Amino acid sequence: MINFTKRNLLVFFKDKASVFFSLLSVFIIIGMYALFLGDVWTSGMADIPGARFLMDSWIVAGLVAVTSVTTTMGAFGTMVEDQSKKIIKDIRSSPLPRVSIAGGYILSAFIIGSIMCVVALVLCEVYILAGGGTLLGGMQLLKVFGLILLSTFSNTALVLFFVSFFRSNNAFSIASTIIGTIIGFMMGIYIPIGQLPDGVQWVIKLFPPSHSALLLRQVIMEDAIKASFANAPAGMMENFSSMLGVSFKIGDTVVTPIMSIALLVGSGILFLALAILNLSRKKK
Repeated sequence: MINFTKRNLLVFFKDKASVFFSLLSVFIIIGMYALFLGDVWTSGMADIPGARFLMDSWIVAGLVAVTSVTTTMGAFGTMVEDQSKKIIKDIRSSPLPRVSIAGGYILSAFIIGSIMCVVALVLCEVYILAGGGTLLGGMQLLKVFGLILLSTFSNTALVLFFVSFFRSNNAFSIASTIIGTIIGFMMGIYIPIGQLPDGVQWVIKLFPPSHSALLLRQVIMEDAIKASFANAPAGMMENFSSMLGVSFKIGDTVVTPIMSIALLVGSGILFLALAILNLSRKKK
């Protein structure tokens, strides 16, 4: 399985187009933020100290969460291409067990997603530092790395479930484009969650990848929020967190980090089982 995983990693990273398009939604978000969204959001925050650092940290957390979805989607393109070009028949005729083949695809997608999330985080930290912000501390980086692994696991399983329905490159490309387009909305990046209708907010709060963004925001924005709201009136920070998706409230229940982690782990296991079941049915 290890050698097959290495093969999938080499196939993905040799195809520069796949690497680029898996990060396309990230580039789009960065471009929109740098050109006008950043100024739009900070223009009404003149009374909040360190507003730019605060919003830069917010967008960074969302970008890392988005990357954990789009890059794993791009990684599974190798599996779809193997199926569409009938390469999978040659692979299955080898002595490699079926479970090792499936495991190789899943493990390579997980590794690719994790690596690209770390790359995105490093680039975003450079952007924050260039904009006058401060870098994350050692403990915060460890927490973010742990959340990257958790998010990538959960999103790898979710993406695999969707990809298990595709047998052609055309269908996969269309699905990748759609997911890359809507993922920014589903994670509350283009439009803050608090500005959306209640029904849409409910959908977002039940969408597993949005909890990746939630957890990452709570860690990455920790210092920025403390600095910006140190002397703010009571309740101002709570309203800000609710509006920007730094905290979730479902009904009267505030979603705790443990609840978000449990949702990500549970959904990851569930969608992984469903994906394997769907793929096994196709083989029959």
